[in-house]
Order: sequence, then structure tokens, then C-alpha cells
Amino acid sequence: MFEQIKHNMENISGIEIYPILSLLIFFFFFVFLGLWVFTYKKEKIKEMSQIPLDEGNSLISKDI
Repeated sequence: MFEQIKHNMENISGIEIYPILSLLIFFFFFVFLGLWVFTYKKEKIKEMSQIPLDEGNSLISKDI
């Protein structure tokens, strides 16, 4: 089965750009994500980590 797919893919002109594009998108997405994580302010992370423990900012309604 793989031989048939490989043979069909070899006959399509310009198809070699798709694996390169997908690799570049994957690479740049994770580089951007890593930079965003390492440059995020530690105070904001600490503030967000306390949200589930803070009773005053509960998103669940007490009336239910």
C-alpha cells in the first residue's frame, strides 16, 4: 500500500514543498511558544495560579 502512495506522490509536481512548509510551521510555532513562556511575567503567573484558590473570584455560581 505504501508503494502505491509513494508512486503517486512522486508523480505530482511541486509536492516536495508541503513537508518543508509543515516542518517550518511546526518549528516556528514551538519557538514562538517557548519565547512567549520564558518572557511571561512571573508575577502574572503567580497571580493566575492563585485564581482557583481565591474564594472571592469564583466563577461557579453559588445559586446553583
